[in-house]
Amino acid sequence: MKILDQWYAHVEQGRKSLAVLIDPDKVEDTSRLTPLIRLASENCVDYLFVGGSLMTTTNLSEVIRFIKSQVSIPVVLFPGNSLQLDAQADAILFLSLISGRNPDLLIGQHVAAAPIIRNSRLEVLPTGYLLINSGKITSAAYISNTMPIPEDKYSLAACTAMAGEMLGLKLIYLDAGSGAEREISAKMISAVRQAVKVPLIVGGGINTAAKATKALEAGADMIVVGNALEKNPELLIEISDKVYEWNQSLQPRK
Repeated sequence: MKILDQWYAHVEQGRKSLAVLIDPDKVEDTSRLTPLIRLASENCVDYLFVGGSLMTTTNLSEVIRFIKSQVSIPVVLFPGNSLQLDAQADAILFLSLISGRNPDLLIGQHVAAAPIIRNSRLEVLPTGYLLINSGKITSAAYISNTMPIPEDKYSLAACTAMAGEMLGLKLIYLDAGSGAEREISAKMISAVRQAVKVPLIVGGGINTAAKATKALEAGADMIVVGNALEKNPELLIEISDKVYEWNQSLQPRK
């Protein structure tokens, strides 16, 4: 089954998913990924996202190759620009930054990447990407040269996501940004969840199991953790347990 079809099936079933974000810029030696990848495999992480706002290294291909050699978890590209492409991955989040008004990230980078992606075997996941203010300016906001949606403008975020869905985007991704001071509030997630039917991904600032639970309860179909695991890899176990408990609760009792 294709990844997008799987995500839609999970939404229909009420199942939640967990993704770990790996930034190649922070990987000096691929062997250092081994503990994290092992943890991801042992704790039933559904997807590994690879990418970042700024790529100052040339090891994207090496990182993906190493991950694929270690586990069978699907690898999904999370590109900051059209240079972050690698056909070894299983799919690509084809991100359109619909919360901003930078034409390069609404459609420009996509034009440059489209023929390369078309000639690869990557599954394309059309995604409406919304940056939500989380306090300090994040790398994503700075590099994209856009203003995040204010964290208390719930209707604005909801209508933006709704417009993205109407334009044909198949996923909505709410992101507080890498190293966010605050996670996206439950009220914001709930507002967007009620506005769209497509799968909803939420990331940024999820650095405790309690915050992960709140995001799930508010309507996130998938949560993404990244930076927090650098300080506390064991957090992955705690968050994975919450996702597992949620999905187990959907099973009919005998």
